[in-house]
Amino acid sequence: MALMLGISLLGSLPALAKTPGEAAPIEARGFDHYTLALTWHPGFCATRHDPPRECREARLRRGSEAGFVLHGLWPSLPHQLEERGVERQHWWRKGCFIERERTSGGFCEHPPLGLSEALDTQLDAVMPGRASCLGRYQYAKHASCLRLSAEDLFETSVALVEAVNASVFTDFVVTQRGGEVRRNDLIDAFESAFGEGKGRALRLECGGDGNRLLTEVRIGIDAQRLTDFPAPESLVKLGLGDCPATIEIAAF
Repeated sequence: MALMLGISLLGSLPALAKTPGEAAPIEARGFDHYTLALTWHPGFCATRHDPPRECREARLRRGSEAGFVLHGLWPSLPHQLEERGVERQHWWRKGCFIERERTSGGFCEHPPLGLSEALDTQLDAVMPGRASCLGRYQYAKHASCLRLSAEDLFETSVALVEAVNASVFTDFVVTQRGGEVRRNDLIDAFESAFGEGKGRALRLECGGDGNRLLTEVRIGIDAQRLTDFPAPESLVKLGLGDCPATIEIAAF
């Protein structure tokens, strides 16, 4: 059954007038798809030479082995920027910092999100990286120039994470903790959850010694079908990831 997210799509948001000295906002409906980036937290932490708080503190890791946690929800290259000659890879590297310079310093130098109390609590549960202000950075880089409110972005993101974690795909990954799994078996589990032939909508990211540890999964979602997720017709192909044929699933 498709998950009804219950918020306005980016395509329905009006473009706002620019203020003096500010670049015109990118029209919100002008891109093709989203990438939902979900971290396998034990794998991420195992590949950090200088682990952040959310890896070092047990209370922040609690529950993260039971499913994926949120990295971000990323719009693809906006058409207006493509028309200006911006290349896809440059957008992925810079995001909204193409429009205005990134704030100097760490993630916590970006403005607070100002979320409602209820959403703030929900986001804490699915995004341990908030301990390092990851949410602030994700919003600044991927949504601030689209004039999408932080409340809408993260309300949607929480619902998407919950949908993925309720799937047999996540169940399969969880059962493999501390062991190895074939990459093709992960893709098969994804197709069992999200539709036969939809494995190309999944991108697997790995790191660590030999690039064997699963650190993240990325899922392509049609920008016009966001509220249909996780229905098969809501998914779009992504590029191939960098994981080998056999992948390790880390555990804390």
